[in-house]
Amino acid sequence: MTLPVPRRVEADGRGHRLDAASFAALFRQHPAGVAVVTLHDGQRPVGFTATSVISVSAEPAVVAFSVGAGSSSWPSLVRTDRVAVNFLSDEQRDVAASFATSGVDRFADVGWNRLPTGEPVLAGTAGWISGRVLERVPAGSAWLVVVAGCRAQVADREPLVYRNRGYHRLVDYEI
Repeated sequence: MTLPVPRRVEADGRGHRLDAASFAALFRQHPAGVAVVTLHDGQRPVGFTATSVISVSAEPAVVAFSVGAGSSSWPSLVRTDRVAVNFLSDEQRDVAASFATSGVDRFADVGWNRLPTGEPVLAGTAGWISGRVLERVPAGSAWLVVVAGCRAQVADREPLVYRNRGYHRLVDYEI
């Protein structure tokens, strides 16, 4: 499948356009859950760390995530029709770091197994959802991948959070 190159996002018609540095500074301060998106490309398991996972719809279950057009995982994402989104637990900082590193065997030091439908799921997560890719939408220099959830598992583990270039765990406090 050949997909178009994401198009450049233009100014708002009045000449206003947010610069990349301001945008990055804003989102560095915005905490996000950490997930690893996994798939099998027909030859090998593929995965990458994502902090861009969103819940789109509960009925039917639909999730989405973004991935850079230049990502080493993008060619595999173009060829697959199924993925799993693994929501990392606060004890999986090393897993997040490994799946964010290029040029390494990302699956070498982590426990995982394949679902009957082929997607790899990681051990020790706070949960996962697997499903079928519905759409790949160009968005700036990235792609938004929309997935219909088919299967999920939730574990009683605390989530891993990413903020200001670092991994964190949530802390409860009383108001």
